[in-house]
Amino acid sequence: MIPFRLTFQPGVSIYEQVVYAAKKAVIAGQMRPGDAFPSVRALSKELKINPNTAHKVVTQLLAEGMLQVMPGIGTVVAEPSASTAAERGHLLRTELEQLVVQAKKLGLELDDVTTAVHDHWYRLDGKNGRKL
Repeated sequence: MIPFRLTFQPGVSIYEQVVYAAKKAVIAGQMRPGDAFPSVRALSKELKINPNTAHKVVTQLLAEGMLQVMPGIGTVVAEPSASTAAERGHLLRTELEQLVVQAKKLGLELDDVTTAVHDHWYRLDGKNGRKL
């Protein structure tokens, strides 16, 4: 089982989408340091992607320090490094760009989006949303 979700998007390479989804899962805490990362074979089979693409994904995540190879165990999620803050910032900017584009397509105003983000933030924290 792949421990992250992937929604294939036209116009973006499968490789980039899988790398992004894996990073997002690690940064968001869905995959924690020491957790096993799927093998190239498992990624290829479950995501129905070319094994060379799956290998390229794992190689990229290893090079970026998101994964590490543990002898006798396999590939696991690495302990966070100093670059994690930069990765989180990049992830947030990408997600925000998608949110803003979607909000504009729906004809929403900035206040509507800000209120929705605020309410959702507090709902996730288990608190009732407060008025801005």
